[in-house]
Amino acid sequence: MIMRIRGVVLPEREERTFWVDGERLRSEPPAGAAAKRVETVVDGGWLLPGLVDVHTHPGAESPDNRFDEALLRRHLSEHRDAGVLLVRTPGTVARMPDWVDAEAELPRVRSAGQWLATPGRFVPGAGRDVGEHELAGAAVEEATASSGWCKVIGDWRWDEPAVPLDVLKATVDAVHAVGGRVAVHCQTAEGSRNAVLAGADSLEHGMHLDPDLVDLMAGQGTAYIPTLSAFAGSAEVWRGRDPSAQRSNWLLGWQRMIDNVRLAHEAGVTVLAGTDTFPCGTVAAESRWLLRAGMPAEDALGAASWTARAWLGLPGLTDGAPADLVAYDRDPIAEPEVLGQPKRVMLRGRLMR
Repeated sequence: MIMRIRGVVLPEREERTFWVDGERLRSEPPAGAAAKRVETVVDGGWLLPGLVDVHTHPGAESPDNRFDEALLRRHLSEHRDAGVLLVRTPGTVARMPDWVDAEAELPRVRSAGQWLATPGRFVPGAGRDVGEHELAGAAVEEATASSGWCKVIGDWRWDEPAVPLDVLKATVDAVHAVGGRVAVHCQTAEGSRNAVLAGADSLEHGMHLDPDLVDLMAGQGTAYIPTLSAFAGSAEVWRGRDPSAQRSNWLLGWQRMIDNVRLAHEAGVTVLAGTDTFPCGTVAAESRWLLRAGMPAEDALGAASWTARAWLGLPGLTDGAPADLVAYDRDPIAEPEVLGQPKRVMLRGRLMR
């Protein structure tokens, strides 16, 4: 059987018809289609490339939890059911098991291997603990053992020093030399600054990021992944606490994250949607946070779909592209609240719902 799909493709806003030939989309009926049964599975509405969560940690709901493969399967299934068909895991308790890439009904995964933490800068025993002199070598190992990414914990406590700039730059340079990419966790001004100056490929959170650095980020291709939805609940908790230096620091960082979404986007930085929360499958909420922070509606949606897919090396809805798509009855750009409620989900040419 050949499946036929028709709808308005976003972001182009062009009505198109695709035929699903195995795991690929075709803009013309495949050879021999006339002799086969053709079933129209989507007839009208809006079509998006599969949604993407670029910051999620399936397999354990806390860094100090044991990595659980059954939980990993459940988390990835939650993503898929919400239309999230591609995820990037910037650090996990253990490396992704080989079976993940072979599972046709689970989202595509781009893994960064284990978190890389230098002394005093992460949950003890979580991820991979290395000395500063070992960081570059370990980062190369994780990047080459995974999907080409590694994740460095660039800082941890708000009042303690970040990974030194020279150490972080040597690490980024070493990973780039083997064709890999580096994500850096940063929640302090020093950690965010060092990540940018070191040439990291992505800033995860970027709390206290100096807005004067966004032009450099744009020029060198450093993406910004603020994970606002992961911090939003904590903001109310911190507001309710007694005044303290830590409270003031946290709330200042939270406001700066929000402000920097708009500033970074306007400067040409690639701003992307990552959740860093549980349950999985909530990237639509993160897209709405990016919209609330000042990104235009189309770009806030793209941050969780076509822009993120391109950043991770996958195409949108074009001839020959993977048949990974979500379909909606209503326009999710005009009505962002529908993004988490797809009518149809297709992954690798198979209907998931």
